[in-house]
Order: sequence, then structure tokens, then C-alpha cells
Amino acid sequence: MGDPQRGLLFMLPQARPGAFLVAFFLLGFSLTAAASKPNLVVFLVDDLGVMDTSVPFITDPSGRAQRQPLNHFYRTPAMERLAARGVRFNNFCAMSVCSPTRIAILTGQNAARHHATNWINPDTDNAGTQGPSAWNWRGLKPGDVTLPGLLRDAGYRTFHVGKGHFGPRAAAGADPAKLGFDVNIAGAAIGAPGSYFARQDFGKKSTKRASHAVPQLEKYHGQDLFLTEALTLEAKDLVSAAAKQGQPFFLHLAHYAVHSPFESDPRFAAHYQDSGKPANAQAFATLVEGMDKSLGDLLNHLEALGIAEDTLVVFLGDNGSDAPLGHEHAVACAAPLRGKKGSHYEGGMRVPFIAAWAKPDPANPHQRRLPIAAGALQTQTAAVMDLFPTLLALAEARAPAGHPVDGFRLDRLLSGQTDSTRPESFLMHYPHGPHRTSYWTSFREGPWKVIYHYFPTAVSGGSHYQLFHLGNDPFEQADLAATEPAALRRMMTALSDQLEHHQALYPVSADTRAPQRPKIP
Repeated sequence: MGDPQRGLLFMLPQARPGAFLVAFFLLGFSLTAAASKPNLVVFLVDDLGVMDTSVPFITDPSGRAQRQPLNHFYRTPAMERLAARGVRFNNFCAMSVCSPTRIAILTGQNAARHHATNWINPDTDNAGTQGPSAWNWRGLKPGDVTLPGLLRDAGYRTFHVGKGHFGPRAAAGADPAKLGFDVNIAGAAIGAPGSYFARQDFGKKSTKRASHAVPQLEKYHGQDLFLTEALTLEAKDLVSAAAKQGQPFFLHLAHYAVHSPFESDPRFAAHYQDSGKPANAQAFATLVEGMDKSLGDLLNHLEALGIAEDTLVVFLGDNGSDAPLGHEHAVACAAPLRGKKGSHYEGGMRVPFIAAWAKPDPANPHQRRLPIAAGALQTQTAAVMDLFPTLLALAEARAPAGHPVDGFRLDRLLSGQTDSTRPESFLMHYPHGPHRTSYWTSFREGPWKVIYHYFPTAVSGGSHYQLFHLGNDPFEQADLAATEPAALRRMMTALSDQLEHHQALYPVSADTRAPQRPKIP
């Protein structure tokens, strides 16, 4: 095609004095813009399940979105706005508790591989009485390969705002600034805030929860301000500074909401007072709406700065819902799904996921590289590990050869297409207890899902196995373990192979402390 600079000069032979300089300036601006990297936002919400939103993620048998009663209870207009601009997934999976998911996002590894298989207690090793002693209670540490570290090496400013929970208090990894983030605001070892209220100094004034006071927000102490709003203000300031400097940024905005304590956000309390729901469920709904306002405020801010077209926003929850509605193994807070956070059922692992360019523009060079279908609903299975390779590829960065990555790029799924190269599977490994479900592994492959309980419990009915055909029984009501022996054996073989592939750690027997590998029937 020839030299573009020569072509431009040829077209301007009679230009007035100074025109060549203008042309060169415009050409340089164009080339700089085309070569710049897109901004990346991961908007992560604590304990937000697939039903804690007005956006329908559950589909009918034909694959169309189907509104459920809980979709009418919650108010999330910003999520609706983002979903209209991009694609949402109805089969997006996370680990059933928080730290394993958060570390999976930063490493691209399943928790069975990175070995932080439980939520990390800030002060005490919480492996459980029969949990593996070598599990990764220390979490991430300086020098580990992380998404923000690799993006920083690729020229990004990297910001963490909100909940960290990557390591215990005594470990260096409790501070996200030591894990590849240039800036950390409010991230620490704690998994929940001491208080959502600035007038309580976000927990510092609490007699019972002072150990969970949210750090680095002292300038808001004593004000009539909610934690979600404070974090949003901090995130907006960081984005403004990066935009002013012309630097691409990676913002990891990880809200403490909607985790307990269920303190009602007074900005939205009136919306739920006549709902007939219990007071703590109403408070939970205000946390959801406050989180959604944060999303809307961030989208508005990106547009005001003129960088929305260059910014990819990925929205997701870190595990299933913990809404205070019903029993953890029943059809309740995630209805029609069964179970909630910490459970082996789908309500514990299915989370909302939306990806969109903050302002769609088909002519934008970044959006041409990664086109995202507007208003689409993707039904293929995907998981939290997939963010790592997807965002790295968009940033033209890559993980070092010695770092195993369990995730797969989402490019084709984001465009609304199917991707036959991806495995339709998800492994969830929880070798710990006591918890809502203790000492278990589940594995999804195609329409089948198997759950292995390492020790007989009341939850498993004394059986080691549960088997469901999610294609015919998406809400896990019919256990087929006794009636489909061939399918059970096939799925248990696959589950065992996956654990070995990931070099998983196993729970141990109470007497000999020997690792308890799954038994294939």
C-alpha cells in the first residue's frame, strides 16, 4: 500500500504554509491513538449472585432470558444499561467462596491449582479439622505472577480499590500494592467491612468489628457517607488522573458490598420498605442498589472524560448469593437455582457476568479487535479464570511460560458466537470444613454435574455422590447417582482426572491424616 506519510504529502502539494505540520500532527495523533492500549475495568461485587439483580440471567428451555420473581425485587438500572451495551452470560461460574475466586482472577488458575481453596481468615489458618495442612492459607505473595503485575509491565497504571482478601494480616500479600498494583485503596486482609458507615469510621468505632475496619479512607471518617460511595469517589479520582496523563489503566474496583453486615444504605431504604421482605433482606437490597449506582456513576465518569469508547468494563460477582433469604441448600435466595454461597449447588457458583465497552463504537480500533455483541446473552460455560488470558491478550501482554493458566480466552463468546475449542466444564474443589457444605468437589461437563462428598454428612444423605443432568434438570432436583451408574462413573473419572491435572490437595482422614482421593464407583 506504500508509505502513508508519502501519500499524505502527495495529497497536499498546494497546501498553505504550515499545512504540512498540521498534517504530520494529525498523522502522529492518529498513529498514537491506534497504538495505545485500551483501558480495562474489572468491577467485582462481593457475594452478588445470579439472581440479585433486575437483569435476568436465567434462561428458558429455548435459551431466552426469563425474568424470575427476584428480578422484580432488585433495582439495578446500571447493570441493565451495561447489559444492553454488551453481552451477559447465564452459565458463568466462580468458586463458591471469595478468596479462591479473587486469586483465580489475578492468576488465571483454578483454586484447585493455586491451592487457596478456602476463604482466608485474616488471623487463623482455617483449613478445617480434616483440611489439607499444606493449603495456601498465605495466599498471594510478592513475586507471584499476577494480572496487574503483567499489565503494569505492559505499560498500564494499575489500581486496586476496595476489598482485597488475597492473604492474611501477617502476610505481605494482604496489601494489593505488593501484588502488582501501583495503588491500593482500602484493600487488606479483611473479607468484610467493620461498618459501611463513614460516621462509624467504617468500623473503627465499632466495639465488636474494629478488627475489620476498612483502611485508607480516613478522609471520609465522620461524614454522612456510605462505603460504596467512598470507594466510587476514590476510583473516579484515579481514573481521572490516568486519563489526564494519557496512560492506559487497569482498575480493579472490588466492592465490599454486598457482603454482610447487612447495614441498610439510607439512600435506597424507601424502595424496599413495603416489599414484605425481612429487614435484613431489605438492607441487602439497598446494598445491591448502592453497588449498581456505583457502576452507573463510573460509566458516566468514563463518558465525561471522553474515554468510554476506549474502556472495557467486565462486571461480575465473586461467588453465589448470600442474600438473607432461606436455607443455603434450598431453592431460596437464588431461586429458581438451588443453594447459595458456600454450597455445592449451582446457586453457590453461578454469578452474574457482563462484558461491554463502556460506550460502543464499531469504528474504535480497540473495539474492532474485540467486538462485543450488544444486548446478547451467551449460554456457553465460562469461568473466572478466563478473565486473565482475555484481558492480557487485549493488552498485548502474556504470562511467562512457566505459569500455568487454566482459563481460556473469551473473545468468540463475547462476540456472541459459540466456541467449539473451549471445554464445557467447570471444577470446584473445596477440601475444607466446617462450612455450609464441607469437604467436597464438584465437576460440570456438558449437561452433567457430579458432586463428590469426601465424608458422609447430613447434607449428602450419607452418600458419597450426587449426580444431576443440568440439561433436563437445571435446578438440581433429581439426584441420578443411584439410577445412572455409567454416567456417574464417567463423571467421577473425569472429576478425579481434573484434580490430578490441577495437582490438587485433598482432605485427610481423621485418624491417619492420609489424603482422601475421590473413590470412583
